[in-house]
Amino acid sequence: MLGGILTASVPPSPVRSEPGVFVGRAAYSAVLTPKGRMITDLRVLRTDVASSPALAGSPPSEETRERLLLDVPYAGRAGLADHLGRSLPPRLARVEDVSEETGLLTVLGPDGADLLTREALGLRVESAVLQGLEEGDYVVVASGGGEGITVLRTAEVATPAFDVIGDGVTIQALRARLLEVGAVELDEGGWETLRVEAARPAFGFDMDEDTLPVEAGIHQRAIDYEKGCYTGQEVIVRIRDRGHVNRHLRGLKLGDAPPPRRGTELFAPATRGDTAVGVVTSAARSPRLGETLGLGYVRRGIEPGERIRVGEPGGVEGLVSELDGAWASTG
Repeated sequence: MLGGILTASVPPSPVRSEPGVFVGRAAYSAVLTPKGRMITDLRVLRTDVASSPALAGSPPSEETRERLLLDVPYAGRAGLADHLGRSLPPRLARVEDVSEETGLLTVLGPDGADLLTREALGLRVESAVLQGLEEGDYVVVASGGGEGITVLRTAEVATPAFDVIGDGVTIQALRARLLEVGAVELDEGGWETLRVEAARPAFGFDMDEDTLPVEAGIHQRAIDYEKGCYTGQEVIVRIRDRGHVNRHLRGLKLGDAPPPRRGTELFAPATRGDTAVGVVTSAARSPRLGETLGLGYVRRGIEPGERIRVGEPGGVEGLVSELDGAWASTG
């Protein structure tokens, strides 16, 4: 059922690497309207692997049949719930909101793998295994009840990071334990700085219901161009083969300027008419790079390497860059 909704392919079940330990890969995807606009982005993964007879070749029972966990940004929850309610036949698939009983904790920093190996996984997975995971890869250490703790590598921020997923009680206990052994809480501003440094768009900030995935630059990660039909596919393929989009999400290097507010307009320099060409969607001061960085939509025709002006006449000038590897590519 999800195959006809997701822009990415539904991920396979994890495989057992050793008793009680499974490895898998999540799928980053989008859900679109028939016109190719985003309902949300999300990650899709399987976590109920510990005792499922389906993995051993036996028909799944009502209690053990495979389940897919959809990790959805808060801004996309309502739209996705409505879409699934209208799209999935309840006789074939059931949707359940498990937000209240599920926990997700992100552990960031160069020591994160060592910390999780000790405190979350009971030394059943070596730190080197976690360090070797690529974005979207995950391991599940199973408990006796058929589920367990999932540790998933994420690249949403500009530092080594892992998302730990499990039942809410377990994740709260892990959070308390990590604080006891020296972990430090990261506030929202710190998270946004690391996200902007990673040049990763967030739904509800840099993407919304009017966004095409190609505009936001997520199409290479979120769209499987080889899969079967899904809602919105015709528009996406037409853009790829015969068309273009009129704006692109770009990186913005703004020097010593204070971070502009979301919605601040971007203008072409006077030599190109001093006309509005885009808008800022996210910005933060980067201590690592020593300047202000931003994300924003820029009109087609304004190429990476060109200069733009932020705000009204007299505003600071910045440099437009590609979204992927944005800060490394512009010096």
